[in-house]
Amino acid sequence: MRSKTLDELEGNEILAKPIMAEDFCIILPEGAVLKPSYIKKLRELEIQKVYIKEESEEESVLILKTEMESTVKEKIKEILGHHTYHHNEELMQLCETADNIIVSIVQEDEVAEQVYDIKERSADIYEHSLSICTMAVLTALKMNMPPNVIHDIGVGCLLHDIGLRYLAIEYTDQNLSMLSDGDMAEFRKHPVYGYSALKDEGWISDISKGIILYHHERLDGSGYPLRASSLTEAIQIVTVCDTFDEMICGIGCDRVKVHEAVEYLKTFKNIKYGATIVDTFLKFIAVYPTGSRVLTNEGELGVVIRQNKEFPERPVIRILADKKGRKTEQEIIKDLVKIHHVFIEKTLDD
Repeated sequence: MRSKTLDELEGNEILAKPIMAEDFCIILPEGAVLKPSYIKKLRELEIQKVYIKEESEEESVLILKTEMESTVKEKIKEILGHHTYHHNEELMQLCETADNIIVSIVQEDEVAEQVYDIKERSADIYEHSLSICTMAVLTALKMNMPPNVIHDIGVGCLLHDIGLRYLAIEYTDQNLSMLSDGDMAEFRKHPVYGYSALKDEGWISDISKGIILYHHERLDGSGYPLRASSLTEAIQIVTVCDTFDEMICGIGCDRVKVHEAVEYLKTFKNIKYGATIVDTFLKFIAVYPTGSRVLTNEGELGVVIRQNKEFPERPVIRILADKKGRKTEQEIIKDLVKIHHVFIEKTLDD
């Protein structure tokens, strides 16, 4: 988004903010195309400047299209939200939901070459389950895993936290480190509760059941509930995606920036998490999501406007202010793949 005077407009720009009269009536809504006749009318109304969308702002790439994500999330919420212990009939519908997610991802153009924007956010159990499902499915696709295994990973992700439905303690919206020893011990049983509820169901595979039981285990035996260290590749994929999403959503912990979650996975690669899986996962995660405000090593304030394929840590940024804090008058774009001496020093909170 960038403000421009009417004299700077060439026509056919898209409004990023609605234009409002003094009585707050909307003259033109957000998203309107500024035809030359509209610009002429705005001059007559003595409108001084407008906010327009820039082409780069349309380049944020999501794993799932927004409308698909919204529909699937509601389906997951409808099914999991009404589930009660051992009433598993409706859960079978999530097998079809997982397949819909897989098909949607596979049909995306250049799915193997994109770098995706995964932004920090707050999330409930339903959005979290959908998020790790999409990330785990994409990781498995990039690792050329068999279609039946990818399906089972998707189903396992959508059901991985079903055991939380059976807990008698309050755990939402708090850092788990603040729980009492007794409550923490109870919380760590949720994978067992989920597995126990579904272990005898014939419609769910052993791979999916294993994901439910072992998604909090780690390769070094530091996880729970069984301190297992021998984990299948499918389970390892889910543990990486689950950890990452919990960190950027603040689920059971303080929320962190995407680049901090990325560094955590790098730190514990080959310790808690499989190296091949971490490397595959991080190849498609934008370290600095589109729209992130950043500070460069040269002291400039910038905003990420698009990603570079194969270089998720080196995006393209637009400079907003120089090292003295002065706003830039002209548009300055820096592609960090081409400008080697400039790098992002830190991200800035809104």
